[in-house]
Amino acid sequence: MTDLTDLTIAEARDKLAAREISARDLTKAAIDAMEGARALNAFVTETPDRALAMADEADKRLASGDAQPMTGIPVAVKDLFCTKDVRTTAGSHMLEPFTPPYESTVTANLWANGAVMIGKANMDEFAMGSSNESSYFGAVKNPWRLGDTDLVPGGSSGGSVAAIAARIAQGATGSDTGGSIRQPAAFTGTVGLKPTYGRCSRYGMVAFASSLDQAGPLTRTVRDSAIMLGAMAGYDAKDSTSVDTPIPDYEKALTGDIRGLKIGIPKEYHSDDTPKEIEALWQQGKEWLREAGAEIVDISLPHTRFALPTYYIVAPAEASSNLARYDGVRYGHRATLEKGDDLNEMYEATRAEGFGAEVIRRIMIGTYVLSAGYYDAYYLKAQKLRTLIADDFHKAYEKVDVILTPTTPNPAFAVGAKLDPIAMYYNDVFTVPASLAGLPGISVPAGLSSDGLPLGLQILGRAFDEETVLKVADVMEQAAGFTARPGVWWK
Repeated sequence: MTDLTDLTIAEARDKLAAREISARDLTKAAIDAMEGARALNAFVTETPDRALAMADEADKRLASGDAQPMTGIPVAVKDLFCTKDVRTTAGSHMLEPFTPPYESTVTANLWANGAVMIGKANMDEFAMGSSNESSYFGAVKNPWRLGDTDLVPGGSSGGSVAAIAARIAQGATGSDTGGSIRQPAAFTGTVGLKPTYGRCSRYGMVAFASSLDQAGPLTRTVRDSAIMLGAMAGYDAKDSTSVDTPIPDYEKALTGDIRGLKIGIPKEYHSDDTPKEIEALWQQGKEWLREAGAEIVDISLPHTRFALPTYYIVAPAEASSNLARYDGVRYGHRATLEKGDDLNEMYEATRAEGFGAEVIRRIMIGTYVLSAGYYDAYYLKAQKLRTLIADDFHKAYEKVDVILTPTTPNPAFAVGAKLDPIAMYYNDVFTVPASLAGLPGISVPAGLSSDGLPLGLQILGRAFDEETVLKVADVMEQAAGFTARPGVWWK
């Protein structure tokens, strides 16, 4: 019999519906796997008792015929989604003691659909990072290894992807500001979908950069991604950036037929710095789609070269504003006042103690670019460039249906190998442009590096056209036939 944790969401859903397995048994298997994989440091908080109670409720729904697609499916929740009465830290000492009195809309939607929470997944502090090494609770280790060398899982959704790749949970929530769903998916041989900005509510998500943050699913297959997105998405009046548009049946979009679709290949994504094996995989991806009946079209996104510096002005600027609320007054960490200290000294001490080095770095950058004398020189210019980057995509989609690119410029790297911030930021070079434009994108595992590590290809689509993105991704997934998985070294 297949190990229950090996089941995909679609497989588990069908077996649950046929009453071949129970939600409790599926959840118990996930809890056992989570406990056995603590060496990965994938979870900040484990919630086994709550998970089993939710599983029992799911079994009741299944027995009554009131099941939804995610009913009884164990999921890991990235620890920036507020979960009522369950600690939510955003990977930071600042929020270490915070227990929300309310639920994020995304997780509330999942629970309404019958999903089961097994725990809160570790992450880069306040979602700021590309390797999951900036968490206050320690680095997450990639289930994939290179000999005896520990690798990063990517970030900031590193705990979420580790839980998927290690066969702990069937699905996980992630958030993507500049690539934090797609990049870690590529590093771990999993599927990561960033929906269109506004497709999933941001209510109850701990904010990093409000004009960029977007929730999305992390799964093992494209079909699972379609199922999970359907349960997460929806209009929310509590989020002013939520878009009131119908949620289609994404799974029905997976027809396997992409004949006649036009696939854009942006010339600007070719770089002398990109390893030959990633360029070769990109070429292979084009061939797979061409063989499936799609037309390959060369396009230009001329402002792509400005995307990374634009992002690292806009995102820190918004972060410096959003993180100003953490002053030790209302909730979270508060520094101990010495006799004679005033309120300003308490603010300073609280923020110095509560934030890690990467968060402080981005707050300082953001404060600088928003300051008098530099606002016009940096922030306003970055916003103008952001508009030009978005316009490039709009013009491209007049000619093509989706765009195909690599997801990352390299496979997963060793823990501690990229301490230079600029080298770390370069990991987002292929993912940031779509984030600035607010467009949907998905990373699909498509091959292995010469060292045997996962590599991903990225498909980008028009705003609110996740259906076409998923349809093309499904075809590419079938063509790639990626079945590799990490060895179980952590038990």
